Amino acid sequence: MSTTEIAWLPVGKAGPAPYIGAMNVLGIETSCDETAVAVVNGDGDVLADLVLSQIDEHAPYGGVVPEIAARSHIDHLDPLIGRAMEEANLTWADLDAIAVTAGPGLVGGVIVGLMEAKAIAAAHRLPLVAVNHLEGHALTARLTDGVDFPYLLLLISGGHCQLLIVDGVGRYQRLGTTVDDAVGEAFDKTAKLLGLGFPGGPAVEKAAQGADSTRFSLPRPMLGRDGCDFSFSGLKTAVRHAMETEGPLDDGDRADLAASFQQAIVDTITDRTANAIAMFHAVHPVASTLVVAGGVAANKALRQALEATAEAHAMTLVAPPPRLCTDNAVMIAWAGLERFRLGETDPLDIPARARWPLDPEAAAASAGAKA
Repeated sequence: MSTTEIAWLPVGKAGPAPYIGAMNVLGIETSCDETAVAVVNGDGDVLADLVLSQIDEHAPYGGVVPEIAARSHIDHLDPLIGRAMEEANLTWADLDAIAVTAGPGLVGGVIVGLMEAKAIAAAHRLPLVAVNHLEGHALTARLTDGVDFPYLLLLISGGHCQLLIVDGVGRYQRLGTTVDDAVGEAFDKTAKLLGLGFPGGPAVEKAAQGADSTRFSLPRPMLGRDGCDFSFSGLKTAVRHAMETEGPLDDGDRADLAASFQQAIVDTITDRTANAIAMFHAVHPVASTLVVAGGVAANKALRQALEATAEAHAMTLVAPPPRLCTDNAVMIAWAGLERFRLGETDPLDIPARARWPLDPEAAAASAGAKA
Protein backbone atom coordinates (compact mmCIF):
# COMPACT_ATOMS: atom_id res chain seq x y z
CA MET A 1 0.00 0.00 0.00
CA SER A 2 2.90 2.30 -0.56
CA THR A 3 0.97 4.51 -2.97
CA THR A 4 -2.24 4.71 -0.94
CA GLU A 5 -2.76 7.83 1.13
CA ILE A 6 -5.23 8.77 3.82
CA ALA A 7 -7.64 11.40 2.56
CA TRP A 8 -8.29 13.92 5.32
CA LEU A 9 -11.67 15.30 4.35
CA PRO A 10 -12.99 18.68 5.53
CA VAL A 11 -14.33 18.61 9.07
CA GLY A 12 -17.16 20.77 10.30
CA LYS A 13 -20.90 21.14 10.25
CA ALA A 14 -22.20 19.34 7.19
CA GLY A 15 -25.48 21.25 7.13
CA PRO A 16 -28.77 21.72 8.95
CA ALA A 17 -29.96 18.60 10.73
CA PRO A 18 -33.37 17.55 11.96
CA TYR A 19 -32.26 16.83 15.53
CA ILE A 20 -30.66 18.84 18.29
CA GLY A 21 -28.34 17.26 20.84
CA ALA A 22 -24.68 16.74 21.64
CA MET A 23 -24.79 12.96 21.31
CA ASN A 24 -21.53 11.59 19.82
CA VAL A 25 -21.50 8.52 17.57
CA LEU A 26 -18.45 6.80 16.05
CA GLY A 27 -19.15 5.36 12.60
CA ILE A 28 -17.20 2.61 10.81
CA GLU A 29 -17.58 1.69 7.12
CA THR A 30 -15.74 -1.24 5.47
CA SER A 31 -18.29 -2.67 3.02
CA CYS A 32 -16.16 -2.33 -0.12
CA ASP A 33 -12.79 -0.75 -0.92
CA GLU A 34 -12.76 2.28 1.36
CA THR A 35 -11.78 2.07 5.01
CA ALA A 36 -13.69 4.93 6.61
CA VAL A 37 -14.17 6.24 10.13
CA ALA A 38 -16.12 9.28 11.29
CA VAL A 39 -17.53 10.92 14.39
CA VAL A 40 -20.83 12.80 14.15
CA ASN A 41 -22.91 14.41 16.88
CA GLY A 42 -26.61 15.07 17.23
CA ASP A 43 -26.27 18.69 16.15
CA GLY A 44 -25.11 17.53 12.74
CA ASP A 45 -21.48 18.41 13.41
CA VAL A 46 -18.95 16.17 11.65
CA LEU A 47 -16.17 16.03 14.23
CA ALA A 48 -13.95 13.68 12.24
CA ASP A 49 -14.15 12.23 8.74
CA LEU A 50 -11.40 9.94 7.44
CA VAL A 51 -11.38 7.80 4.31
CA LEU A 52 -8.54 5.55 3.21
CA SER A 53 -8.86 4.71 -0.47
CA GLN A 54 -7.61 1.45 -1.98
CA ILE A 55 -7.82 2.60 -5.61
CA ASP A 56 -4.14 2.02 -6.33
CA GLU A 57 -4.29 -1.56 -5.09
CA HIS A 58 -7.32 -2.55 -7.16
CA ALA A 59 -6.55 -0.54 -10.31
CA PRO A 60 -4.32 -3.25 -11.88
CA TYR A 61 -7.29 -5.63 -11.78
CA GLY A 62 -9.84 -3.20 -13.21
CA GLY A 63 -12.14 -3.74 -10.23
CA VAL A 64 -12.29 -4.46 -6.53
CA VAL A 65 -10.67 -7.71 -5.35
CA PRO A 66 -12.52 -8.76 -2.16
CA GLU A 67 -9.53 -10.46 -0.51
CA ILE A 68 -7.28 -7.44 -1.03
CA ALA A 69 -9.98 -5.12 0.31
CA ALA A 70 -10.49 -7.16 3.47
CA ARG A 71 -6.76 -7.35 4.22
CA SER A 72 -6.42 -3.63 3.77
CA HIS A 73 -9.27 -3.00 6.22
CA ILE A 74 -7.53 -5.22 8.78
CA ASP A 75 -4.23 -3.35 8.35
CA HIS A 76 -5.59 0.17 8.56
CA LEU A 77 -8.82 0.29 10.56
CA ASP A 78 -7.22 0.53 14.03
CA PRO A 79 -4.98 3.54 13.25
CA LEU A 80 -7.84 5.30 11.45
CA ILE A 81 -10.07 4.95 14.50
CA GLY A 82 -7.32 6.35 16.70
CA ARG A 83 -6.81 9.33 14.41
CA ALA A 84 -10.55 9.97 14.20
CA MET A 85 -10.86 10.07 17.98
CA GLU A 86 -7.91 12.47 18.16
CA GLU A 87 -9.38 14.66 15.43
CA ALA A 88 -12.72 14.75 17.24
CA ASN A 89 -10.91 15.49 20.52
CA LEU A 90 -12.95 12.83 22.29
CA THR A 91 -12.25 9.96 24.67
CA TRP A 92 -14.15 6.68 24.68
CA ALA A 93 -16.13 8.02 27.64
CA ASP A 94 -17.42 10.84 25.42
CA LEU A 95 -19.05 8.45 22.94
CA ASP A 96 -22.71 7.49 23.20
CA ALA A 97 -22.79 4.69 20.62
CA ILE A 98 -20.85 2.82 17.93
CA ALA A 99 -22.43 2.59 14.48
CA VAL A 100 -21.05 0.17 11.91
CA THR A 101 -21.96 -1.13 8.48
CA ALA A 102 -23.27 -4.68 8.93
CA GLY A 103 -24.15 -5.14 5.24
CA PRO A 104 -24.77 -5.31 2.39
CA GLY A 105 -21.36 -5.50 0.76
CA LEU A 106 -18.29 -7.68 0.37
CA VAL A 107 -18.83 -9.88 3.36
CA GLY A 108 -15.11 -10.19 4.23
CA GLY A 109 -14.78 -6.44 4.53
CA VAL A 110 -18.07 -6.10 6.39
CA ILE A 111 -16.89 -8.67 8.96
CA VAL A 112 -13.70 -6.69 9.62
CA GLY A 113 -15.56 -3.51 10.50
CA LEU A 114 -18.32 -5.27 12.40
CA MET A 115 -15.90 -7.25 14.58
CA GLU A 116 -13.93 -4.09 15.35
CA ALA A 117 -17.10 -2.26 16.36
CA LYS A 118 -18.24 -5.17 18.54
CA ALA A 119 -14.87 -5.21 20.30
CA ILE A 120 -15.03 -1.47 21.02
CA ALA A 121 -18.62 -1.72 22.21
CA ALA A 122 -17.82 -4.60 24.53
CA ALA A 123 -14.61 -3.10 25.90
CA HIS A 124 -16.12 0.31 26.62
CA ARG A 125 -19.69 -0.80 27.41
CA LEU A 126 -21.15 1.21 24.54
CA PRO A 127 -24.36 0.47 22.60
CA LEU A 128 -23.88 -1.01 19.13
CA VAL A 129 -26.00 0.05 16.15
CA ALA A 130 -25.71 -2.18 13.07
CA VAL A 131 -26.38 -0.01 10.03
CA ASN A 132 -27.58 -1.03 6.60
CA HIS A 133 -25.11 0.56 4.16
CA LEU A 134 -28.00 1.52 1.86
CA GLU A 135 -29.78 3.26 4.71
CA GLY A 136 -26.63 5.28 5.26
CA HIS A 137 -26.99 6.61 1.71
CA ALA A 138 -30.75 6.99 2.13
CA LEU A 139 -30.53 9.23 5.21
CA THR A 140 -27.51 11.38 4.29
CA ALA A 141 -29.71 14.16 2.89
CA ARG A 142 -31.28 14.54 6.33
CA LEU A 143 -27.84 15.41 7.68
CA THR A 144 -26.72 17.68 4.84
CA ASP A 145 -30.03 19.37 3.98
CA GLY A 146 -32.42 18.67 6.84
CA VAL A 147 -34.82 16.85 4.52
CA ASP A 148 -38.13 15.82 6.10
CA PHE A 149 -39.97 12.56 5.49
CA PRO A 150 -41.42 11.46 3.13
CA TYR A 151 -39.22 11.78 0.05
CA LEU A 152 -38.42 9.90 -3.14
CA LEU A 153 -34.93 8.36 -3.25
CA LEU A 154 -32.86 7.45 -6.29
CA LEU A 155 -30.04 5.26 -4.98
CA ILE A 156 -27.35 4.69 -7.60
CA SER A 157 -23.98 3.09 -6.89
CA GLY A 158 -21.62 0.35 -7.96
CA GLY A 159 -23.79 -2.36 -6.47
CA HIS A 160 -27.26 -0.83 -6.36
CA CYS A 161 -29.75 1.00 -8.55
CA GLN A 162 -33.13 1.57 -6.91
CA LEU A 163 -36.00 4.02 -6.61
CA LEU A 164 -37.67 4.02 -3.20
CA ILE A 165 -40.21 5.94 -1.17
CA VAL A 166 -38.64 6.90 2.17
CA ASP A 167 -41.39 7.30 4.76
CA GLY A 168 -39.13 7.22 7.82
CA VAL A 169 -36.14 5.55 9.41
CA GLY A 170 -36.48 1.88 8.51
CA ARG A 171 -39.60 2.54 6.43
CA TYR A 172 -38.85 2.05 2.72
CA GLN A 173 -41.02 1.07 -0.24
CA ARG A 174 -39.14 0.00 -3.35
CA LEU A 175 -40.68 1.19 -6.60
CA GLY A 176 -38.07 -0.09 -9.04
CA THR A 177 -34.64 -1.69 -9.25
CA THR A 178 -32.19 -3.00 -11.82
CA VAL A 179 -32.98 -6.34 -13.41
CA ASP A 180 -29.29 -6.99 -14.14
CA ASP A 181 -26.28 -4.69 -13.65
CA ALA A 182 -26.22 -1.72 -11.30
CA VAL A 183 -25.41 1.57 -13.00
CA GLY A 184 -22.05 1.94 -11.26
CA GLU A 185 -21.11 -1.55 -12.41
CA ALA A 186 -22.01 -0.55 -15.98
CA PHE A 187 -19.71 2.46 -15.70
CA ASP A 188 -16.85 0.30 -14.40
CA LYS A 189 -17.26 -2.36 -17.09
CA THR A 190 -17.50 0.24 -19.87
CA ALA A 191 -14.42 2.06 -18.60
CA LYS A 192 -12.54 -1.25 -18.61
CA LEU A 193 -13.66 -1.95 -22.19
CA LEU A 194 -12.48 1.49 -23.30
CA GLY A 195 -9.22 1.28 -21.36
CA LEU A 196 -10.04 4.38 -19.33
CA GLY A 197 -8.92 3.13 -15.93
CA PHE A 198 -10.47 2.50 -12.53
CA PRO A 199 -12.75 3.58 -10.90
CA GLY A 200 -14.92 3.66 -13.98
CA GLY A 201 -17.45 6.35 -13.11
CA PRO A 202 -15.01 9.27 -12.78
CA ALA A 203 -12.93 7.93 -15.70
CA VAL A 204 -15.91 7.86 -18.09
CA GLU A 205 -17.11 11.27 -16.92
CA LYS A 206 -13.67 12.79 -17.49
CA ALA A 207 -13.32 11.23 -20.96
CA ALA A 208 -16.81 12.40 -21.93
CA GLN A 209 -16.17 16.08 -21.21
CA GLY A 210 -16.46 18.06 -24.44
CA ALA A 211 -16.94 14.91 -26.55
CA ASP A 212 -19.75 14.16 -29.02
CA SER A 213 -22.49 12.29 -27.15
CA THR A 214 -24.52 11.79 -30.34
CA ARG A 215 -21.86 10.10 -32.45
CA PHE A 216 -22.63 6.52 -31.41
CA SER A 217 -26.21 5.28 -31.42
CA LEU A 218 -26.59 3.27 -28.22
CA PRO A 219 -29.77 1.73 -26.75
CA ARG A 220 -31.73 3.19 -23.86
CA PRO A 221 -32.90 0.03 -22.04
CA MET A 222 -36.43 0.25 -20.58
CA LEU A 223 -36.93 3.77 -21.98
CA GLY A 224 -40.62 4.54 -22.40
CA ARG A 225 -41.85 1.45 -20.58
CA ASP A 226 -44.23 1.49 -17.63
CA GLY A 227 -42.80 1.22 -14.14
CA CYS A 228 -39.34 2.26 -13.09
CA ASP A 229 -37.07 -0.79 -13.26
CA PHE A 230 -33.64 -0.46 -14.85
CA SER A 231 -31.47 -2.58 -17.16
CA PHE A 232 -27.89 -1.82 -18.15
CA SER A 233 -26.28 -5.07 -19.34
CA GLY A 234 -27.44 -4.55 -22.92
CA LEU A 235 -25.98 -1.07 -23.00
CA LYS A 236 -22.59 -2.41 -21.97
CA THR A 237 -22.81 -5.03 -24.71
CA ALA A 238 -23.71 -2.30 -27.24
CA VAL A 239 -20.54 -0.42 -26.31
CA ARG A 240 -18.48 -3.52 -27.05
CA HIS A 241 -20.21 -3.98 -30.41
CA ALA A 242 -19.59 -0.31 -31.28
CA MET A 243 -15.89 -0.79 -30.53
CA GLU A 244 -15.71 -3.84 -32.76
CA THR A 245 -17.54 -2.07 -35.59
CA GLU A 246 -15.43 1.07 -35.40
CA GLY A 247 -12.16 -0.82 -35.38
CA PRO A 248 -9.07 0.38 -33.49
CA LEU A 249 -10.07 3.42 -31.42
CA ASP A 250 -8.04 6.57 -30.98
CA ASP A 251 -8.49 8.92 -28.02
CA GLY A 252 -11.19 10.89 -29.81
CA ASP A 253 -13.17 7.75 -30.58
CA ARG A 254 -12.98 6.64 -26.94
CA ALA A 255 -14.11 10.05 -25.74
CA ASP A 256 -17.11 10.10 -28.08
CA LEU A 257 -18.09 6.56 -27.11
CA ALA A 258 -17.75 7.41 -23.42
CA ALA A 259 -19.93 10.48 -23.93
CA SER A 260 -22.52 8.47 -25.88
CA PHE A 261 -22.60 5.84 -23.15
CA GLN A 262 -22.96 8.46 -20.42
CA GLN A 263 -25.82 10.15 -22.29
CA ALA A 264 -27.63 6.82 -22.65
CA ILE A 265 -27.31 6.34 -18.89
CA VAL A 266 -28.63 9.84 -18.22
CA ASP A 267 -31.60 9.39 -20.57
CA THR A 268 -32.50 6.03 -19.04
CA ILE A 269 -32.27 7.16 -15.43
CA THR A 270 -34.25 10.36 -15.95
CA ASP A 271 -37.00 8.43 -17.78
CA ARG A 272 -37.27 5.86 -14.99
CA THR A 273 -37.18 8.60 -12.35
CA ALA A 274 -40.01 10.51 -14.03
CA ASN A 275 -42.17 7.38 -13.78
CA ALA A 276 -41.21 6.96 -10.13
CA ILE A 277 -42.22 10.57 -9.39
CA ALA A 278 -45.72 9.82 -10.69
CA MET A 279 -45.90 6.71 -8.49
CA PHE A 280 -44.59 8.68 -5.51
CA HIS A 281 -47.16 11.45 -5.96
CA ALA A 282 -49.94 8.86 -6.09
CA VAL A 283 -49.01 8.01 -2.48
CA HIS A 284 -47.83 11.45 -1.29
CA PRO A 285 -49.49 14.11 -3.46
CA VAL A 286 -47.96 17.14 -1.72
CA ALA A 287 -44.46 15.81 -1.03
CA SER A 288 -41.90 17.44 -3.28
CA THR A 289 -38.37 16.20 -2.55
CA LEU A 290 -36.30 13.95 -4.80
CA VAL A 291 -33.06 12.77 -3.20
CA VAL A 292 -30.25 11.22 -5.23
CA ALA A 293 -27.55 9.33 -3.33
CA GLY A 294 -24.79 6.79 -3.91
CA GLY A 295 -21.49 7.02 -5.73
CA VAL A 296 -22.96 7.62 -9.21
CA ALA A 297 -24.81 10.64 -7.81
CA ALA A 298 -21.48 12.48 -8.04
CA ASN A 299 -21.76 12.49 -11.87
CA LYS A 300 -22.34 16.13 -12.88
CA ALA A 301 -24.13 15.42 -16.14
CA LEU A 302 -26.59 13.16 -14.36
CA ARG A 303 -27.17 15.68 -11.58
CA GLN A 304 -27.98 18.41 -14.09
CA ALA A 305 -30.44 16.16 -15.93
CA LEU A 306 -32.11 15.11 -12.68
CA GLU A 307 -32.47 18.75 -11.65
CA ALA A 308 -34.34 19.40 -14.88
CA THR A 309 -36.50 16.31 -14.38
CA ALA A 310 -37.34 17.29 -10.81
CA GLU A 311 -38.21 20.85 -11.83
CA ALA A 312 -40.46 19.61 -14.64
CA HIS A 313 -42.45 17.61 -12.08
CA ALA A 314 -42.61 20.30 -9.36
CA MET A 315 -39.98 18.53 -7.28
CA THR A 316 -36.81 19.78 -5.61
CA LEU A 317 -33.66 17.75 -6.16
CA VAL A 318 -31.42 17.26 -3.14
CA ALA A 319 -27.99 15.74 -3.70
CA PRO A 320 -25.43 15.49 -0.87
CA PRO A 321 -21.91 16.80 -1.57
CA PRO A 322 -19.96 14.39 -3.80
CA ARG A 323 -17.71 13.34 -0.92
CA LEU A 324 -20.79 12.10 0.96
CA CYS A 325 -22.21 10.31 -2.09
CA THR A 326 -19.34 7.85 -2.31
CA ASP A 327 -18.79 5.37 0.53
CA ASN A 328 -18.00 7.15 3.79
CA ALA A 329 -18.44 6.71 7.52
CA VAL A 330 -20.27 10.00 8.09
CA MET A 331 -23.42 8.50 6.63
CA ILE A 332 -23.02 5.38 8.81
CA ALA A 333 -22.55 7.43 11.98
CA TRP A 334 -25.57 9.58 11.09
CA ALA A 335 -27.82 6.62 10.27
CA GLY A 336 -26.72 5.02 13.52
CA LEU A 337 -27.51 8.21 15.39
CA GLU A 338 -30.98 8.38 13.82
CA ARG A 339 -31.71 4.81 14.91
CA PHE A 340 -30.17 5.31 18.36
CA ARG A 341 -32.41 8.35 18.88
CA LEU A 342 -35.35 6.02 18.33
CA GLY A 343 -34.02 3.66 20.99
CA GLU A 344 -32.76 1.05 18.55
CA THR A 345 -29.58 -0.91 19.32
CA ASP A 346 -28.28 -4.34 18.34
CA PRO A 347 -26.81 -7.33 20.22
CA LEU A 348 -23.14 -8.17 19.92
CA ASP A 349 -23.92 -11.40 18.08
CA ILE A 350 -25.57 -9.68 15.14
CA PRO A 351 -24.19 -11.21 11.92
CA ALA A 352 -22.62 -9.61 8.87
CA ARG A 353 -24.85 -9.68 5.78
CA ALA A 354 -23.71 -9.86 2.19
CA ARG A 355 -27.26 -8.94 1.15
CA TRP A 356 -29.63 -6.75 3.11
CA PRO A 357 -32.48 -5.10 1.16
CA LEU A 358 -34.02 -1.90 2.46
CA ASP A 359 -37.45 -3.18 1.46
CA PRO A 360 -37.63 -6.89 2.45
CA GLU A 361 -41.17 -7.22 1.06
CA ALA A 362 -40.08 -6.16 -2.42
CA ALA A 363 -37.07 -8.48 -2.25
CA ALA A 364 -39.28 -11.40 -1.21
CA ALA A 365 -41.68 -10.67 -4.07
CA SER A 366 -38.79 -10.62 -6.55
CA ALA A 367 -37.47 -13.92 -5.24
CA GLY A 368 -40.92 -15.48 -5.53
CA ALA A 369 -41.26 -14.30 -9.13
CA LYS A 370 -37.94 -15.93 -10.04
CA ALA A 371 -38.71 -19.24 -8.33
